[in-house]
Amino acid sequence: MKIFEETMQKLSKSNRRRILYAVILVLGIAVDQLTKALAVKHLAGRVTLPLWKNVFHFTYVENRGAAFGMLKDHRWIFLIFSTVAILALAFYLFRGVSYLSDKREDGSYPPLGTLGGIALSLIVSGGIGNMIDRLALGYVVDFIDVRLINFAVFNVADSFVCVGAGLLALHLLLPFFKKKEKN
Repeated sequence: MKIFEETMQKLSKSNRRRILYAVILVLGIAVDQLTKALAVKHLAGRVTLPLWKNVFHFTYVENRGAAFGMLKDHRWIFLIFSTVAILALAFYLFRGVSYLSDKREDGSYPPLGTLGGIALSLIVSGGIGNMIDRLALGYVVDFIDVRLINFAVFNVADSFVCVGAGLLALHLLLPFFKKKEKN
């Protein structure tokens, strides 16, 4: 453990962040694929598994569309769009620069920041998790069924994308609030 701590201390702050982002990516993909494998094993062929009746169920769904089942049976469109989006976000993430932010006075861009990096890590891991399903199965396995709000059945990868998008929005909005505090 001491060797690990010494190695981490020798790394630059940006490299430590990149390691954090890579760990989030790998763990996110692993958790997503594990939960989907469990859903296939235990839920396929069942109507639904209520954990809290009419509130929260596990329901196996083969989603052949985009988010929440929209535009069914357009697999190649989603694969192309997902690939381009994932590559672009991964570039921003591991390049350590956010072109989504305002330019500095010297023309450079500010660093992505930890919150923005975590947000992009979650978005990319969710995108890759669903892309793995599309490539391997031709559909995405969904199983989380929140009936209390009558929401579409979704999966862990979808959750990562939504949470990541929320964190990214927060990351992009925080500078505006900081500017108002200074004035």
